[in-house]
Amino acid sequence: MTRRVFDIHGGVHPPGNKSQSLAAAIVPAGIPELLILPLSQTVGAPAKAIVQAGDQVLKGQMIAEANGFVSAPVHAPSSGTIVAVDDQLIAHSSGMTAPCMTLRTDGRDDWIKHEGVADYRRCDKQELLQLIRAAGIAGLGGAGFPTAVKLNPPADKPITTLIINGTECEPYITADHILMRERAADIVRGAEILAHLLTPQETLFGVEDNKPDAIAALRKAAEGTAIEIVEFATKYPSGGEKQLIEILTGKQVPSGGLPADIGIVCQNAGTTYAIARAIEHGEPLISRVTTITGKTVARPCNMEVLLGTPLRFLLEQCGWRPGDMSRLIVGGPMMGFTMPSADVPVVKTSNCILAPNEQEMPTPHTAQACIRCGLCAEACPASLLPQQLYWFARAREYEKLEEHHLADCIECGACSYVCPSNIPLVQYYRASKAEIRHRDLEHVKAEQARVRFEAREARLEKLEQEKQAKRKARKAAAKMSKPKSSEADPKREEIRAAVARAKAKKETNAANEDPVQAAIARAQAQRAQAASTPVDPLAQLQKKLASADKRLGNTRAKLQRAQDAGSDKIALLEGSLGKLEEKRQQAQQALEDFQRQGTA
Repeated sequence: MTRRVFDIHGGVHPPGNKSQSLAAAIVPAGIPELLILPLSQTVGAPAKAIVQAGDQVLKGQMIAEANGFVSAPVHAPSSGTIVAVDDQLIAHSSGMTAPCMTLRTDGRDDWIKHEGVADYRRCDKQELLQLIRAAGIAGLGGAGFPTAVKLNPPADKPITTLIINGTECEPYITADHILMRERAADIVRGAEILAHLLTPQETLFGVEDNKPDAIAALRKAAEGTAIEIVEFATKYPSGGEKQLIEILTGKQVPSGGLPADIGIVCQNAGTTYAIARAIEHGEPLISRVTTITGKTVARPCNMEVLLGTPLRFLLEQCGWRPGDMSRLIVGGPMMGFTMPSADVPVVKTSNCILAPNEQEMPTPHTAQACIRCGLCAEACPASLLPQQLYWFARAREYEKLEEHHLADCIECGACSYVCPSNIPLVQYYRASKAEIRHRDLEHVKAEQARVRFEAREARLEKLEQEKQAKRKARKAAAKMSKPKSSEADPKREEIRAAVARAKAKKETNAANEDPVQAAIARAQAQRAQAASTPVDPLAQLQKKLASADKRLGNTRAKLQRAQDAGSDKIALLEGSLGKLEEKRQQAQQALEDFQRQGTA
């Protein structure tokens, strides 16, 4: 009996342009000289590097470990030497740079020791999950959510339906299509591993009807299994997770919710294939199938590409004519984003490299004013109000955007595709989502800072209370140990009383004394002491002569400096010098006269 399928709201039918890249089988891309490996290739925290520049690594060796629950490790796609760990341009819609590891390959492609699981059915489920996590597997068809997290739903949310997504509805992209056509058996084994982990009541494999060869290969591979291959009508964006769930089951994921909330888990066909390779062969995720297409490419095809391979390396192997290219897009024409350079690397989510010319994908016309036609609302597969979201986005009214469920937008581009005013609606939504994430992050940081401040204040208050309590305890202990003065030590009390009386008398005298009279008395005492001290006339005359010599020497030095500088103070200093020489002679004469009188 044929399974009933459902339809989704909206959707569009853009030209497929898929046949160009399906003419040949999957082609090995080869090993480039340099592999650029971003530490962040999935949703969640970037991986943490565990090797450094200069280290030799083997193919499949972990070079960056997961750095959090929602994170995935990075492995060396080939053997060689890590030559740099720095910020480089990556495949991102913002054209941003991010921390990357650059691997210079040695051409030998030597594997690290690895082996798969002989029989996954005999393994503990947590052990299998750990193997998937350690392999760095993430969703290869969407945002790149770490697969191990998705396969470990809460205990209170049992999974009833497992869905394998083979839709690949976006134009030009055929990476999953050719993978299902050529490696259906591996994909089916990966689906069986997923079913073993999740124990669902049913396993559905959804494929659009524009892939008859892939459907035939999957049905042949799934014979004798519990996997049901479900074919349905082609419409974009049927491959969206929530849209595919509605098509296959008729259920809708609630706004802001997850598929696990209604007992469903979805996995991409490419991800399922990677799981089979990881469990059965012990291979981490170090390569993927990527579509290289567009009218500036002479030989469109699908390549098995090592992660970290620069786009330029792949394009040049396909007969690329960069002079004819209008823009370079990573992803499809609907959800992809333009790259500023062909030197960015392939990452886990790079399912397509599109290099069109101007005739194939003309430069968008200048946006005109919204005419409120409502076509965007009719096309939206998430049943949102794109026009209203557009106005809120332009006005930066983020609270209203959240109220109108901006987070449910899958950024499929259907609204922009049908807009007669050429308004880039999706760009406004992406920018607003980024602003909301930044705002929420700042709120979280502010709340964390407040909590830390309050904790510090509470800690300091507690310490102060403890100090006060210890001080009181010491005083109480001292009071208990001190003997009574009247009985234990009367002599000590008499001494204390005498000291107190002396201190009181000194304070009274100081209070009654006139400060002026006290100063006069001190001066008189100093003069009396000086008068009573005998004077040595010889010492006084020698001191006077020494002083005259010192002043005379200083003045001569000043006169010499003035003469060297041509100063106008020369005459004044010469006069002073004459007077000082005369005083010096007088002091010398007085000393000599005194000495003659003493010898007579």
